[in-house]
Amino acid sequence: MQFSEAWLRSLVNPKLNTAELCHLVTMAGLEVEAVEAVAPPFSQVVVAEILTAERHPDADRLQVCTVDVGATEPLAIVCGAANARAGLRTACAMIGAELPHDFKIKQAKVRGVASFGMLCSAKELGIAEAADGVMELPADAPVGMDLRAYLDLDDQLITLKLTPNRGDCLSVQGAAREVAAISGTAAQPVDCTPVAATIADTLAVNIEVPDACPIYCGRVIKGIDPTARTPEWMARRLQRSGVRTLHPVVDVTNYVLLELGQPMHAFDLAKIAGSIHVRHAIAGEKLALLNDQTIELTLGSVAIADHNGALALAGIMGGATSAVSTASTDIFLEAAHFTPAAMAGRARSYSLSTDSSHRFERGVDPLLPPPAMERATQLILAICGGQAGPVSKVGGAPAQAVAIAFRPERARRLLGMAISDAEMNAIFDHLGLAVVRQGETWQVSAPSYRFDLAVEVDLIEEIARIKGYDNIPATRPKAAAAMHPRPEQQRGADEFKTRLMALGYQEVVTYSFIDPRQQRMAMPDAEPIALVNPIASQMGVMRGSLIPGLLQTLSYNLNRGQERLRIFELGRCFLSTEHGAQPIRLGGLAYGSAHPEQWGEPTRANDFYDLKADLDALLWPTVAHYEPGEHAALHPGQTARLILDGQTIGWLGALHPKWATELNLNRPAILFELDWANLAARPLPRYRGVSRFPAVRRDIAILVDSGHSVGQILDTVYANIPRLVTDFVLFDVYQGQGVPTDKKSLAFKMLLQDTEKTLTDSEIEGAVAAVLNLLAARFGAVLRA
Repeated sequence: MQFSEAWLRSLVNPKLNTAELCHLVTMAGLEVEAVEAVAPPFSQVVVAEILTAERHPDADRLQVCTVDVGATEPLAIVCGAANARAGLRTACAMIGAELPHDFKIKQAKVRGVASFGMLCSAKELGIAEAADGVMELPADAPVGMDLRAYLDLDDQLITLKLTPNRGDCLSVQGAAREVAAISGTAAQPVDCTPVAATIADTLAVNIEVPDACPIYCGRVIKGIDPTARTPEWMARRLQRSGVRTLHPVVDVTNYVLLELGQPMHAFDLAKIAGSIHVRHAIAGEKLALLNDQTIELTLGSVAIADHNGALALAGIMGGATSAVSTASTDIFLEAAHFTPAAMAGRARSYSLSTDSSHRFERGVDPLLPPPAMERATQLILAICGGQAGPVSKVGGAPAQAVAIAFRPERARRLLGMAISDAEMNAIFDHLGLAVVRQGETWQVSAPSYRFDLAVEVDLIEEIARIKGYDNIPATRPKAAAAMHPRPEQQRGADEFKTRLMALGYQEVVTYSFIDPRQQRMAMPDAEPIALVNPIASQMGVMRGSLIPGLLQTLSYNLNRGQERLRIFELGRCFLSTEHGAQPIRLGGLAYGSAHPEQWGEPTRANDFYDLKADLDALLWPTVAHYEPGEHAALHPGQTARLILDGQTIGWLGALHPKWATELNLNRPAILFELDWANLAARPLPRYRGVSRFPAVRRDIAILVDSGHSVGQILDTVYANIPRLVTDFVLFDVYQGQGVPTDKKSLAFKMLLQDTEKTLTDSEIEGAVAAVLNLLAARFGAVLRA
């Protein structure tokens, strides 16, 4: 919201300069987004009257003007503006004046005629972007008065960036209330003295939707002057608030909106047929709006209508057919309260956004229509003349909110500062809150315009705001803040992140909201948790898996030319279980080449075993087992289930072909997703001294059925390994000539070593035989010759 500082200070004028005032308001929670000067610096420019304007003897487009600047003698000034004429009051820069852009006024000769100053346009003074001639001031502008003082050009434009809960500050009066409470300065209330009716004319009003419009005030005003003009002071305040002047009556309604915060509307009385009806719109009903747009009203919208149909879209915009014009002499003035529930989203559904809808959506004081009606009536009668009828008030203000129980001691405890009961009571008084003190618990009632005060902590927040957040002392905690060491057998998230980064991965943080279709693809058997009010259709459910977010990140990077990606995310997922489980998971994705492109090694794509090696390094010293498995998001033939202590802790595999096709991937994307709860624990390593005796290597090649996996063989050997065998590693797999079609040849490296002595041949052969016998018994393995 933008307004003039001078307008604000007409209601409350604390002894603070502009910078101090803006800082105080910002620290109280009403952010001052911008402060802008109304006009750039210039000096020695006064109000002047052109006494005579005669053609220049040597130039057809110039005039020699005799100008009264309030001095003893008038000045002769040469002017080229077409609108310079006798009797015009305008702005005159005196000799020695300094105008914007370092332009200094000096005595000069223009085509042989001496000129003792310059008649100025608004553009030359920097207060308008364009101008057709010299400034035209009102006929009663005091000659000789400094122009900056006359037009209040030392004013500042203040823009507040308000949060949605502070709709009460969307007016100069609301901002003044806040400044008064914060600074302790008394505020001058706006004069809303009732205007006595001088005619008996009324217009019947019928409210058919009291839930949407609990109160409606209307007033007939007849005999206004259609030639009246908006006074300069009002036009100036409107323009400095970003509102252009249109018609005196319309300008008054806009002025009251800015001054009090009450949206109003004026109808041409002659264009209303019968009485006023506040009703729901009829489906298919058409309405031509003031912005020259014709809309088709939808069910649920509230319309202001007469016997012939809709006249206005309630709380949003008036209709063109009943609008006030320069020919209007009789009007019907409206001030009503429309509830936020009835207005929420209505303007956006018609692609509209107006000052009225902005305020009604956030909440307008339900007690404001009657005083706003009186204020608008005062201004219209003063500017346009006419006679006012009695106010027709239908309905009543909604019931006030119940009192809030407030405990001063809890406020002191939450704020961590010593503040007396008397000071808290004074703050509530400054804010217009009614207080009934009942022992240790007070009953505090919020004024009708403070919709945001509902519970005790809201009141505590108000105390902190007015006291000043920057005035809350920094107090050391009284409780001991001992640091508890993390058990050695527990691993933290940072350790996993560090390991993954060392393996070449980068951390990403994706949205917890994902596309429902992607959620179904990743978890087809799980019911997703749908959002009631999603920010976008493609972000309609809570994620049950990290995989969709990782794939979106992959797609985003591929669209920007990044062909190699290794990313991971540690985040919470959301499951629609009975207790609403929210497990933390660790997910990762690798796409593109296994290593950055370089001259010394050929480029190859990431594969399943690259990420398996990464996971083994990540989990060490814990060792997980891998078994073939199926996951909806992963390739049916290239997916492994990770098992630890008999529990499934995650999945590893290539992306499912249907998803890869949808993303237009030309290389395999390998993903993993692990349950964090099963990763934190780790076995403590046990010390084993380095043997001083030599190790012995033996290589064995065995034939086994093709269906046996190497992982099963390794698990069996390590579970039953002889004491002397220190390592057992696969180094070759062969199927082909010389090997039966249903068999495969596996070659293993076996290392043997003793910590106490050098091994003998018989000990070595005994250990090798034990391993071969184990493999023969479990897998039918046969030693190849």
